Amino acid sequence: MSDRHVEGSLTLYRQFDVGYSIDLERAAELLGSSTRGRARPVRLEARAIEIRNPPLVVALDDCAILVAGDTHRGSLAAHVFDFGVCSLQLRVPAPGESTWPAFVDFAAALDASTDPPAIFDRELKALLQRIDASIERRDIAPLFEEYKVYRVDRVTVGGGRVDGAVATAFPDAQVVPLLVGERRPVAAATLRELVPFRFSYYDDDLAVLSWETALVVEPRAEDRDVEYVLEFANAQLLELRMYDQQLDAELPALYDRVESLRASARLRLTGKFRALLSDLQTRVADVTETVERVENSLKVTNDVYLARIYAAALELFREQAWRRGIERKLGILRDTYAMLNDEAQASRMELLEIVVVLLIFAEIALAILYGHT
Repeated sequence: MSDRHVEGSLTLYRQFDVGYSIDLERAAELLGSSTRGRARPVRLEARAIEIRNPPLVVALDDCAILVAGDTHRGSLAAHVFDFGVCSLQLRVPAPGESTWPAFVDFAAALDASTDPPAIFDRELKALLQRIDASIERRDIAPLFEEYKVYRVDRVTVGGGRVDGAVATAFPDAQVVPLLVGERRPVAAATLRELVPFRFSYYDDDLAVLSWETALVVEPRAEDRDVEYVLEFANAQLLELRMYDQQLDAELPALYDRVESLRASARLRLTGKFRALLSDLQTRVADVTETVERVENSLKVTNDVYLARIYAAALELFREQAWRRGIERKLGILRDTYAMLNDEAQASRMELLEIVVVLLIFAEIALAILYGHT
């Protein structure tokens, strides 16, 4: 593909969970002129996508980034989601009109640059300082999500612009080096596994998805709907992964706590599980509410182009598997709650029986005592 030249950019996404929820209206007030309103898809067929509370767009300062020894300018922005996610975006234009191999090399060099992590950490800290008052239960999770989108705005072959049949200009074998980093030719079966999803709405656009990266060919500069739904899917994935990880850590601690309480003094039978039962009930309610809020934040009402891309992203990210894992662990918490509650009820009944027996003995003793007087 050395005869093909492209103009485009590379966007790195890094998403962080920063709290239980974010009041977007309050965040907009705190950010003032830095906000750009709410982000929504712009295509006509995007009406098939319902977004309950669109993320807040935040403009950030441009930055310098070192790529393969050369300094490039990068533009920064953020999307703030009401379910507690801050998604930072670093967009770096590719150098001029590049050949396809040169574009692939630039993408690899940007991916190897050590500047983006430091830039994201710095910008996240600054952003959170500004919107702190809008965040409920602020706590930056150690887990974050990354995604890369390679955007091609213009394609030329032999000096002439390619306006149609763009999909044929980017065969899988040529896309794999960009999306996966595999430079050696791979087998046809492997190609289907590495890049299983290709979509086109018009003759001049194309979206190719993989696990961590996507190629988007789109000649309309204002149309970034594909990137939007991919970012949304990644934000949802982050929340599911985070709660799955938290539940993994909490279950062993729960078992230890139960054993410790069971070994405590028998005189505390009636109240020894009270605090644990309250904690379990609160935790199940929190996770259930958050997961439902995340999953209901974007709904698809019709099987159209953007909806298919969104569904493919969810499939690639295995979000249903993460959701089933969370449900299974929540089921364990609910079963533990029911078991401990039954045990606490049995303990109260046991104590009540002991009290009744003691009262009977007291009554007999009093009868014997007063019967001899």
